[in-house]
Amino acid sequence: MLSRLSIQNYAIIDQLEVDFSRNLNIITGETGAGKSILLGALGLILGRRADAGALLNRERKCVVEGVFSTDSLDEAVQQFLQEQELDVQEELVVRREIAPSGKSRAFVNDTPVNLAQLNQLSSLLVDLHQQFDTLELGERDFQRQVLDALAGNRDRLKQYGQLFQRLQQAHREFGRLEEQKAQFAREFDYHQFQYTELEEAGFRENELEDIEQELKLQTNAEGIKNALSKAVYELEEGETPLIRCLRGMASTLQPFRELHADLPGLQQRLESAYIELQDIAGELDRIGAQVHSDPATIEQLNERLSLGYKLMKKHGVQTTRELLQMQQELGRKLEAVLNIDNEIEAARKIVASLEAAAFDLAGKLSVARMGEVAGLEQRVNVMLAQVGMPNARIKVSVFATQELKEHGLDEIEFLFDANKSNQFQPLRKVASGGELSRLMLCIKSLVATSMNLPTLIFDEIDTGISGEAAKQVGIILKDLADARQVICITHQPPIAGKGQRHFFVHKTVVDDAVKTAIRILSTDERIVAIAQMLSGEKPTAAALENAREMVMN
Repeated sequence: MLSRLSIQNYAIIDQLEVDFSRNLNIITGETGAGKSILLGALGLILGRRADAGALLNRERKCVVEGVFSTDSLDEAVQQFLQEQELDVQEELVVRREIAPSGKSRAFVNDTPVNLAQLNQLSSLLVDLHQQFDTLELGERDFQRQVLDALAGNRDRLKQYGQLFQRLQQAHREFGRLEEQKAQFAREFDYHQFQYTELEEAGFRENELEDIEQELKLQTNAEGIKNALSKAVYELEEGETPLIRCLRGMASTLQPFRELHADLPGLQQRLESAYIELQDIAGELDRIGAQVHSDPATIEQLNERLSLGYKLMKKHGVQTTRELLQMQQELGRKLEAVLNIDNEIEAARKIVASLEAAAFDLAGKLSVARMGEVAGLEQRVNVMLAQVGMPNARIKVSVFATQELKEHGLDEIEFLFDANKSNQFQPLRKVASGGELSRLMLCIKSLVATSMNLPTLIFDEIDTGISGEAAKQVGIILKDLADARQVICITHQPPIAGKGQRHFFVHKTVVDDAVKTAIRILSTDERIVAIAQMLSGEKPTAAALENAREMVMN
């Protein structure tokens, strides 16, 4: 609820602060006193367009601040604050500032927000009804909410909403699989060709790397053989073969082994070197016998390597291992083509199961809604007569579609006939501003305890009515305010008499300047103010008595 409204430097308001009650707040005052200015300032924190021309003092900024109690915030407001990462404190403070330059800024609990965020939040906090506004009553979603509130569909709607989300997700998954199948079909032949090409190539692990090494060996075979032969020759057959020299050195030292302590070890090392060189010579000879160059083999290896290079370039890889991994990936894609039909069938069954459950629950929602149509029409039509619209009728159209939607199967629209013509048309096309305001009052009074309604502000709801009709509007407003905070600007005494808190807007002269002020009226002051509304500036005794009766009853 709106607990306090503060306005500084707006139009002819220098500084003003209003503390509202939880129930019915009445605002009265002479024409031109500033009631519309009050609503204009309120509109700033509701996200309406700012104009620097509205500043009273062009040297100071304009500040409008609304303080809302957080003890009664509904789920939609709390969800919005969480989504926008705005803190929930003891009070929710919405502030709008307009600089002399015309630049406007908005804040929620001192955190800057943009106008889109401000509009969204304010629509959840305040419901402002003015003539010629595009009222939410003409919006089908609100009409559906009214019918659901009366039908007690809250839990069913929550359950259906969760089911509908799951169904939407299942449809998306089914569509993804269908698209994947189509993609598979478009790519199958190409993937099959690529896989077959790699399969026929039949590369083994590290084969291309081994071929590169083998080719290097083959192309350098002659040089390798010559180097090996030369090494063997020097070891075994040269003018002074190393092996024979080592053997001779070891034999020369043999007689003197016992004469020096180090000689046995040295003699043994020479023997070991001799044996090692003999072994090396044998290995060199063996390798030399194995190394050879075969032109046919070289040609085969080059062809194989060329094929490998071609496939690696084609698939954008660098090694045999990566090429084999590509073959495995293509194999998995081909296998997925075979499995996709099974996945699609499983997804189709899930969609069918969720659809059946959703249709069943949507049917129950429809039945509950239809059960409230006649009662809603009857009660609203009776109330319309009470508020001065005896010839007006409302008709609720519930049309069941074949397509599941966010809130079920039904298209709901309120139709209106202002003159008993039996020609019912959509509200937004035929109802005037005053008719819409009173119709909204009647409907919201019926659902006040069933719907999460924000603070309701009615401006000029009494246009075109008086007497008993005005009295009935006052009674309805008071009953509505038992469940929701209501702020009503009125010129009708019977309506003003029903308020729990009565504000009087008036003009004052300060330093030769006319400014708007507002004050709370005491019980006696209320009686006088209402009496003046009845009979003029100097109310008669009868008017005072009549006003007293309105206030006290």
